Amino acid sequence: MLGCYYSVTAIIHPMTRRTVLASALSAIPLRAQPPRRRTAVSIQADQFHINGRPTYQGRRFDHLKIEGLLMNSRMIQGIFDDANPSTVSRWRYSDTGKWDAERNTREFVAAMPEWRRHGLLSFTIGLQGGSPEGYSKLQPWRNSAFERDGTLKPEFMDRLERILDKADELGMVPMVNYFYFGQDEHFESDKAVRHACHEASMWILTRGYRNVIVDLVNECDNRAYQMESLKAANVPELIALTKSYEHEGRRLLVGASFNGGVVPSDAVVKASDFVLLHGNGVKQPARIAEMVRQVRALPSYRAMPVLFNEDDHFDFDQPSNNMRQAIESYASWGYFDPGKNDYSDGYQSVPVNWGLNTPRKKAFFAFVKQVTGA
Repeated sequence: MLGCYYSVTAIIHPMTRRTVLASALSAIPLRAQPPRRRTAVSIQADQFHINGRPTYQGRRFDHLKIEGLLMNSRMIQGIFDDANPSTVSRWRYSDTGKWDAERNTREFVAAMPEWRRHGLLSFTIGLQGGSPEGYSKLQPWRNSAFERDGTLKPEFMDRLERILDKADELGMVPMVNYFYFGQDEHFESDKAVRHACHEASMWILTRGYRNVIVDLVNECDNRAYQMESLKAANVPELIALTKSYEHEGRRLLVGASFNGGVVPSDAVVKASDFVLLHGNGVKQPARIAEMVRQVRALPSYRAMPVLFNEDDHFDFDQPSNNMRQAIESYASWGYFDPGKNDYSDGYQSVPVNWGLNTPRKKAFFAFVKQVTGA
């Protein structure tokens, strides 16, 4: 549960000190030291490592190197909730007739072991989610783990904690996305954005999570962003700020993405620990390979992982598809299945069925299992 360390000091009459202190302490959420964590992610050159060893160690698929990659899926709505009473009814479960944020997270956690058994090592989860309709021009709902001033909402972070704890237990590496267009407008200022960045980063670090990497700003070149600090030109500064936060000598690994089919700016690549790409809208698999080549040709590129964490193209049974092209280019790939708000299709349109319950989901996980040798 969300909690903090506190000390209580007061000048109180001796006869009442015990009573006052007992009352004060009973109202304060005390938190023990973070549990011993099992999973630690690191980067060595262009490879991801878990607990000091490259992911999928020694694995090859059709003579392609898989070792060091991070196969992933966009599971962005794991802590979703909607504070707008005008839109929350859109996400109701058909069997109960109402939306239930706790149920959503419980079912997410329950599904995670099956993802892991199929070789999935990572997933993207958002502090401001993604469009709960899959794709949306207008976003009137209010889904954010942040208050207007950037402080954290305990109920959101409690749900995130359960997911990150399970990921740590399973040996998985969550990508936590901080900021999403359509929700950034609810910050009161850019100062609040920077405060949110600090609060989220220190929350992860002080709880001892060593398995988390940060997708700082989703599609930072999207014109829908209203906060200046979240626009592409200013994102390198925000990445540097996030990387500056430390706890016990550790900092977070950070990147940020651009729109589908767009290669990140040289400045963002220079500031990042890994390169995030999106394949949305990329209809020709050859373009996936071309994007990776263009990234590696940037002046700022050095040996670092290249990772697609959002791509809404499938065709897993075909000899050429976006996922296959990414692997052939030695880049990690991430599945994005937007869905239909029917508690069946996809992993983004709320309410989400987090299981492997549709032919498309089954095809993706079957291919991941084949590629990774899970």
